Amino acid sequence: MKIVALSASKVGSKTRTAMDYTVKALSTKYPDVEVKLLDLAEYDVQFSDGRNYLEYEGDTGYVTKSLMEADAIIIGTPVFQASIPATLKNIFDLLPQNALRDKVVSMLVTAGSSKHYLMAEQQIKPILAYMKAQIVQTYVFIEEEDFYRKEITNHDVLFRIDRLIEDTIILNETFTEIREKKEEQYEMESL
Repeated sequence: MKIVALSASKVGSKTRTAMDYTVKALSTKYPDVEVKLLDLAEYDVQFSDGRNYLEYEGDTGYVTKSLMEADAIIIGTPVFQASIPATLKNIFDLLPQNALRDKVVSMLVTAGSSKHYLMAEQQIKPILAYMKAQIVQTYVFIEEEDFYRKEITNHDVLFRIDRLIEDTIILNETFTEIREKKEEQYEMESL
């Protein structure tokens, strides 16, 4: 199983801190899972211009191809101006409409206050559904007060991240098993 952990911001440290913990916990609990962290702050991703994702080169091509090859994606995103950051929207725009079909997608959201906790429900989940993702329904919302010196200090948040990882793995395994059974059924019916 291939999982991409996408840290979808070019500024700040909280989202990256949460994603670092997520990747470390994922690698520790599920050593057989191949996990790749893509921090958009480390890549020079072009703005989408409508081309097929395979036509992009450099960092843009690397990021889009990594996402397309993943079995599951864990998105880490901050809230900017009560919305998703432009860097995350650009990633969605770079990918084809059905890019997330048969992929499990889960989310961690960092925000300055609890006032933005519905942003994932109202903005990210509809985009993921449109792109055909299998969405882990619960997500982890992390506030400013849960961090201290670039570490997550709220043990409940750490527990919820661990649970999100487990839910992502289980949902991916479940959908993979269902797909394989359906494919076997189609093969039997075509004989």
